[in-house]
Amino acid sequence: MASVEKRTDRGEDSWLVRWRDPEGRQRKKSFTRAAEARKYAAIVEADMARGQYVDLAQRVTVAEYARSWAASRPHRPTTARRTAGLIDNHIGGTRLGNRRLAEVKPSEVQGWASERAKVLGPATTRSLVGLLRSIYAAAVLDRLVPYSPVVRIALPRVERPRVIPLTVEQVGALANAMPDRYRSMVITQAGLGLRIGELLGLRVEDVDFLRRTVRVEWQFTSGSKERSEPKTPRSRRTIPAPQVVLDAIAGHLAAYPAGEDGAVFTTTTGTPLGHVYYGHNLFRRAVASAALPAGTTSHDLRHHFASLLLAAGESVVAVAERLGHDDASLVLSTYGHLMPDSEDRTRRAVDAAWGAARDVCAPDVPQGVRSLR
Repeated sequence: MASVEKRTDRGEDSWLVRWRDPEGRQRKKSFTRAAEARKYAAIVEADMARGQYVDLAQRVTVAEYARSWAASRPHRPTTARRTAGLIDNHIGGTRLGNRRLAEVKPSEVQGWASERAKVLGPATTRSLVGLLRSIYAAAVLDRLVPYSPVVRIALPRVERPRVIPLTVEQVGALANAMPDRYRSMVITQAGLGLRIGELLGLRVEDVDFLRRTVRVEWQFTSGSKERSEPKTPRSRRTIPAPQVVLDAIAGHLAAYPAGEDGAVFTTTTGTPLGHVYYGHNLFRRAVASAALPAGTTSHDLRHHFASLLLAAGESVVAVAERLGHDDASLVLSTYGHLMPDSEDRTRRAVDAAWGAARDVCAPDVPQGVRSLR
């Protein structure tokens, strides 16, 4: 129960509200008017009765709570590093990060988001705001704030350029531009649609030459020297291996023995390759040597793989499974424009619908439209 006490100090009256929070700690707040004190006491009692009490006097900052929240999450190592970087650089390093968690207003979040948009790309800005939204959602559940101020935040539009996949000739030129030891890596990634970590983590036992399949079981995350499980449960998959890939792997193993842990692709010292060495150093030089479009990365080999499957008439669901995606809609949003004969199918669909409804056009419809009948 909250109590209201009248006090007089140097001839001036004040009213003190006292109560104990759900943890049993003594709390108090002073008012100059009795009506305000009684109203506040009633609000405190009602909030505690509903289980919605929030201690607005707590002084934890946004950055402090964000770091404790991130530390409690079951993030994978790469996600944990990325999250920590966003918090340190774009929350803790800003005025918002030093604000008390319970004092932040939606207008402040909007100002912070607009400021971050000046130094970050649209997609990263959206990811950052999503991170802050999750942090405040947890703060609401922890009863540190009464509501989340991360609402109705205007963000820059994300314009995703259409994927222009590499041709077979371009992939071949890229492979030929690689050092001999790493040439088959390009063919393997392009022929199986592997993520770079999955390619680096490939073991001899994952390749079944008899059944002509490759099993994705492990990966190397960026900056890690130890194998970890794939990105998602769907990422652990069996991929039908085309003969060009099996031949490339067999030829590679004949020339360069596998590592002690069974790694198919290794450095000259027999250790697994790292993301930076393969995906940046080797790949960037090969892209320049093969005169491929600027900005081409190893991820473009996944785009190449997906485009070949779609061009051959493979279903969107099957392509998603081969790529290790949880949602086939991602394939549609990324590669929908690459579906074979999509323009002709659009024309045929509309023409068929209008042709089946010949009485739709009124007599005064212009001749050009009437011809659709």
